[in-house]
Amino acid sequence: MTDISAAALRGAVDLSSLRNRPTAPADAAPAPVGGDGTVPGGFILDVTDATFGQIMELSRTVPIVVDLWAEWCGPCKQLSPILEKVVTELAGRVVLAKVDVDANPQLAQSFRAQSIPMVVALIAGQPVPMFTGAVPEEQVRQVFDQLLQVAAQNGVTGSVAAGAADSDASGDSEAEEPQEAPLPPLHAEAFAAIEAGDFATAITAYEKALAENPRDEDARAGLGQVRLLDRVQGLDLQEARAAAADAPSDVSAQFAVADLDISGGHVDDAFGRLLDLFAALPSDERTPVRERLVELFGLIGAGDPRVIAARNRLSSLLF
Repeated sequence: MTDISAAALRGAVDLSSLRNRPTAPADAAPAPVGGDGTVPGGFILDVTDATFGQIMELSRTVPIVVDLWAEWCGPCKQLSPILEKVVTELAGRVVLAKVDVDANPQLAQSFRAQSIPMVVALIAGQPVPMFTGAVPEEQVRQVFDQLLQVAAQNGVTGSVAAGAADSDASGDSEAEEPQEAPLPPLHAEAFAAIEAGDFATAITAYEKALAENPRDEDARAGLGQVRLLDRVQGLDLQEARAAAADAPSDVSAQFAVADLDISGGHVDDAFGRLLDLFAALPSDERTPVRERLVELFGLIGAGDPRVIAARNRLSSLLF
């Protein structure tokens, strides 16, 4: 899996204890979610410590969104219906896996769920933390859009038919063959170049896509991600940090560490570094820093609280 930091990425989750878990027996199948004994849309599952290994495997076909909740949790009761609504509307492009943390302590521990609701995605078995706490529907939709972009960048573009997710997680039958969503030609060219490690070609393809359609948000997001990948390849974190410490006003040195922080999920650190740099520079030298911040804001997502806070500080520094 290509190491792309999702726009919603928030640190690491240790799932090593779950990756190679044996397949659960059929009688350990997850219970249905709906109050009437059905699974809404066929794309929403209850999963347990025993059945989570199959969800990990399913994430190689379709992105999995894991909702960690508990019956006593008021914010969970606000967020869960929003997640179910958005997943159902996506009609198989995403599967929602619901985890009752009280009944499944090993999963809660593996996800380091210090507070709930906590929402984490899985792409090809790799964790992509999304957000913690109840968030509004508009922000949920933005993060899901970003998740699908990252999944496409990493080759997870399948879907499941209604009911297929249930049978796969329960072990009763095999999942249906994924239905590949065709990519526009320039997007496909960019994706193939990313798979080959040719970031320059991918950047050119996305730039062409944006020239043809300036409203192509998938191309814009892909371009930001690939530019970041291109900048950080070959960088050594320790060397970059040492160089930045030795030259606190060196824009290139600070950019390098900020890029590495973003790629590692340390979004606040990256924003803080660039905002401090912006504040310290003479006014006629600030433009490249402002432009880099705006680029990274777009990569993380306008609705992300860290972007909102950083944008507010940038505005206060500008005026």
